[in-house]
Amino acid sequence: MDKRLFIDVHIVQTVPPANLNRDDQGNPKEAYFGGTRRARVSSQAWKRATRTAFAQNAPEQDHATRTKRIVAELAKRLALDTVLTAEQAPRIAAKLLEPLGIKEGKKAGDTAYLLFFGYRQLDAIVDLVTEQAADLAAMSDDDLAAAVKTLPVAEKLQTGHPMEVALFGRMVADIPALNVDAAVQVAHALSTHPVELEFDYYTAVDDENLKEETGAGMIGTIAFNSATLYRYATIGLHQLTANLGETEAALDAVDAFVKYFARSIPSGHQNSFAHRTLPSLVAVVVRDDQPVNLVSAFERPVLTKNETDSIAALSAIRLAGEYQLATRQWGDVPLHAAACHTYGEDTTANRLVEAFGAVQTFPQLTSGLRARLVEIIKQAG
Repeated sequence: MDKRLFIDVHIVQTVPPANLNRDDQGNPKEAYFGGTRRARVSSQAWKRATRTAFAQNAPEQDHATRTKRIVAELAKRLALDTVLTAEQAPRIAAKLLEPLGIKEGKKAGDTAYLLFFGYRQLDAIVDLVTEQAADLAAMSDDDLAAAVKTLPVAEKLQTGHPMEVALFGRMVADIPALNVDAAVQVAHALSTHPVELEFDYYTAVDDENLKEETGAGMIGTIAFNSATLYRYATIGLHQLTANLGETEAALDAVDAFVKYFARSIPSGHQNSFAHRTLPSLVAVVVRDDQPVNLVSAFERPVLTKNETDSIAALSAIRLAGEYQLATRQWGDVPLHAAACHTYGEDTTANRLVEAFGAVQTFPQLTSGLRARLVEIIKQAG
């Protein structure tokens, strides 16, 4: 697809006391923005949560994994799908990957860095040697290396990418041929308002304490905060199509990303806080010029004036206003805009209608987005 298309996803989501993404001190990550301290969740944490949601809902053969143990994963498949034994398979796997120039890690069998690949890609490499596996196992190391050197192993890792690799990309600094340009960019989530770091002091009781014994069996603290977050991501549909090789596959990936990005949440300390919520607002905007992060709506922190105010509602109004102001002042004409939200018939809902059109359910939002993208692509020829 030659036409550049960007799908911006804007989310307002309130999270109760939680420690979604901790820093090196174990505290929730934070950032200064607009002169005040804000809650922050790193883009890496939310991408990880999104990829985990992919894995939970996709067939196993469509999964991707990021690991230093590609040799072990390949060996496992060789042992399962060929005549090779569990002892022979690691040797063949190592020789198959050797021509790629992947550096070895400190631990035997590991690579020096994490590699992101799909299970189907490993299966395609296995298919290259299925019929000759027994002959390869009988060869000396030198003969084996020569025999597999001409096999198109690199090509199998350069094509047939799973959705996750096509969306989030792959970077191998010393092997540029294996790089995959990411089709998705994810911003660090920021609270729309100032936050204060708090600590939960907890004790654990020893159930077998004798009556004469006193005190707790364990004492500790967990840092936490609570926040209404602005989350943003953008998908380059043109890059996604190039990575997957098919428009229909790219549209499927857009559907999946919007769904899992909206519904996912990092799992840090989830057993302690049960912090999973759904967004109050999800808005999608299709553009053909450039992605636009609307975080500037919250450079001035959102503050409540009375006890009836809702930070989430005020944040949604700010977001709608920033979107309208930006499109008007810059002369932008987005190709599509739509929103799903949980606000009733009030000022917030009215402002969102002005900005993004009539409220939609989430399934309507995703199906409408796909239909509009298909229409745009057809019009572009």
